[in-house]
This record gives sequence, C-alpha cells and structure tokens, in this order.
Amino acid sequence: MPTQRHLTRRDLLPLLPTWLAAAALDSRAGIASPAGPVLLSLTGVVRQPNRGAAADFDMAMLEQLPQHRMATSTPWFRGVAEFTGPLLIDLLAAAGAQGEKLRMSALNDYQVEIPVDDAQRWEVVVARLLDGKPMPVRAKGPLFVIYPFDRHPELRTAVYYSRCIWQLRRIDVS
Repeated sequence: MPTQRHLTRRDLLPLLPTWLAAAALDSRAGIASPAGPVLLSLTGVVRQPNRGAAADFDMAMLEQLPQHRMATSTPWFRGVAEFTGPLLIDLLAAAGAQGEKLRMSALNDYQVEIPVDDAQRWEVVVARLLDGKPMPVRAKGPLFVIYPFDRHPELRTAVYYSRCIWQLRRIDVS
C-alpha cells in the first residue's frame, strides 16, 4: 500500500505569492479595485474592468502580478540597467484585454502604437523598478515599457526604441 504524505506549511509556502496574486486578480470576480493612486489605466477591449469600462492599476496591484527582471542596455542609460516589473502580456491578461493594437500614452501625452504581437513574441516588461528602485517621474517613471534588447539584438532598431514609452499612463486596446 502506498505511503500517504501530508503537505506541511513548508510545502505550501512557496505557492503563497501565486495564490495571493490569483485571489487579487481572480477572473471570475474581476480585478480588484485600486486602493492607492491609479498609475495605469487599460481601456478599449478590456473584459475585466474595475472602474466603468477601464481596468485601473495602482502600484500594489502591479506588484502582485508575476515580476520579471531584465538586465539590458538601452540608449537612455549608461551601461546595463536592470528593469523589474510585470510582463506586458501578464498585464494584458490580468485585465482580460484582447485586441491587435495597443495605443500607449504617457503622462506628457506622448503616444505610441505597439502591436499586441510584440507582447506575445518578446518579453516586454512594464518596468516599475530601475536597478531595484522605484522610478520617479523625472527619471522616466513610474512605469517604463522596455524590450529585451541585449537578449535579442534584432530589436536594436529605431522601431523598437520608439516603442519604449516611459511615464506610461494609459493603454488603449483595440
């Protein structure tokens, strides 16, 4: 007869962050409402809204998404910088966003259009940390879209550099 093993706290502890994120972003209940200042709004084809037809995120909600660290060189910083934040594809999934184009807007009203295919193909990060520290507005923060330039040299072109929007405030999905 096989021995039955009981799960201990030690077995379950590594799963806690995943469970907490799933509870906060449960697709049956929609995404949680932001408790702090809204940093990012997703509009357009969003199936998990939390304010009218928009999916709004504060910093705590962005922190609850799976975090991705990427070290890469960019034209905007000397040497290699480390960016931390959720992958764009995870952010879109949390909001139930579906479409082909992302019109991204910055705090200063700069806009850029990014194909959703970029989020599916590349590990595009919506960075909230630069070298482990939050990014103030004057230093391209609080959110900065970054592509993995060092991992994929073919991304080192004006097209992809132009898609790296800093001071990200809104994503309209169509």
